[in-house]
Amino acid sequence: MVRKAGNRGSFYPYGCDELRSLLKNFNSELDNRNMRKDTLKRKPRAIIVPHSGFIYSGFTANIAHKLIRNSKPKRVIVIGPSHHLDFNGISLAINDYYETPCGNILIDKKYSRLLKEKFDTLTISRVHYLEYSTETQMPFIRLYEPNSKIVEIVYNLPDSEYKTLSKMISFLLRDESNVVVVSSDLSSFYSIEEAKIIDNICLAGVLKKSSSLLDKGCEACGVVGIKALLDVAREEEFGVELLDYSSSADVNGDKKRVVGYMSAVLFKE
Repeated sequence: MVRKAGNRGSFYPYGCDELRSLLKNFNSELDNRNMRKDTLKRKPRAIIVPHSGFIYSGFTANIAHKLIRNSKPKRVIVIGPSHHLDFNGISLAINDYYETPCGNILIDKKYSRLLKEKFDTLTISRVHYLEYSTETQMPFIRLYEPNSKIVEIVYNLPDSEYKTLSKMISFLLRDESNVVVVSSDLSSFYSIEEAKIIDNICLAGVLKKSSSLLDKGCEACGVVGIKALLDVAREEEFGVELLDYSSSADVNGDKKRVVGYMSAVLFKE
């Protein structure tokens, strides 16, 4: 059973060679940024990444995914909000493999079933197919961590129920061989000036590990996942570092309808 890639060729390249070439370009640009050496040596326990088309948010996401290699995880758990199906709860993909342009990734089916039993989650296949918040992370994982297994978690929860997800993330991060990926874009379709004001609330909330600060106007589509992760980060006293902030205007020049993106790394200090 393969979890087919429903967004291959639209959100990211269809072919492996094209995908590798795109990531090579991202990394060349990263080299020119002269990021701090200690940042590039971080060993993530978790990352926050965007999930738009790679031409828009790929560079921002790539920085965080590249750092995962430092952690040498046994398992990467990808958590994202549902954009296609209105349901209530948390759903796990119970497949054998996950399709990507550069080959399939092994899904940790046994671990997924353990999570299903422990947290009484759902397994709705329609939730997962075409869900780009999680799918856009898989090509990075396949190329940077080909020996890692993955778990795909898609949620649809009101803000007030984010602690349901934080309990699961807390359990996941007790295992030192796990790395958690929380997927979220920031504000959508504001002017560049408005977007920066709204997104700065999100960035400040992440850096201060403050869910209450996010409530003051952060419009990230995956704010539930971010809040859940920050809960655990405070508890475990993780360090947080912002890796990049960008917007769609950086690519298409349209400053009237902007989508914001950020990536961050959470690590044990």
